[in-house]
Amino acid sequence: MKVLYTAEALATGEGRDGQARTSDGKLEVKLASPVELGGNGEGTNPEQLFAAGYGACFHSALRVVARRQKADVSDSSVRAKVDFGANGQGGYGLGVHLEVSLPKVDAATAQALVEAAHQVCPYSNATRGNIEVELTVVEAAA
Repeated sequence: MKVLYTAEALATGEGRDGQARTSDGKLEVKLASPVELGGNGEGTNPEQLFAAGYGACFHSALRVVARRQKADVSDSSVRAKVDFGANGQGGYGLGVHLEVSLPKVDAATAQALVEAAHQVCPYSNATRGNIEVELTVVEAAA
């Protein structure tokens, strides 16, 4: 792979109950386990950060694919949901649900764009074969 950019962040403290900061200082967050996992929920958690990153990255890939196909993806959005759970082998795993809204294209075009974006998106390429990623078009033009 020809590296085009490297992001860097440092996590300190107590892991899920610590803090994280990017090397450029543009992102600095307090981390806290969610209440559902026994934490106090008073900070963000790695799954939320992953959801935000994946959603933004997928949306960008979707826009690239749409531009190539001259499809109107204005007013589009991607909601990313990241599941955390026991994997049945003594460890933990993740699952992702991406809900894509493409109100200006028909359902067939929307589905084709989502599938094409899934082949382009770096997060999709990194997770493919490792975790389940469910893609759903939640809105398209009639």
